Amino acid sequence: MGRLRITAAACFLLGILLAAWLGEVSVTIAAVYLGGSIAAFLAYALDKSAAKGSRWRTRERTLHLLALAGGWPGAIIAQESFRHKTRKKSFRALFWVTVTLNGCGLFLYLRPDTVQRAMLSFERYLTR
Repeated sequence: MGRLRITAAACFLLGILLAAWLGEVSVTIAAVYLGGSIAAFLAYALDKSAAKGSRWRTRERTLHLLALAGGWPGAIIAQESFRHKTRKKSFRALFWVTVTLNGCGLFLYLRPDTVQRAMLSFERYLTR
């Protein structure tokens, strides 16, 4: 299952970079995901090292914020590569909430017409 998660995260990153190269998404979006993933990967690596050496740890809130801000692909790769933060169920559950919220935000950003249609449908429903 770990290799599947790493593959899925890497494919997402490659896909978003390809979409930027083809002009389907802005380069800024691709840079946010790539930069966020690098930052998240490094944060997990530092936290794993600190955990082994009984040193200062990275707050879980920081790791979740990095994931929410677009670094979730790098976080998945780090979790599986370092076997870090993979057992604590409460952390994993909240992590997947951040991935879902980030995905929803990306969808809404890329498809504002869908949001507008949904809002109009909801407005019509309320005014019946």
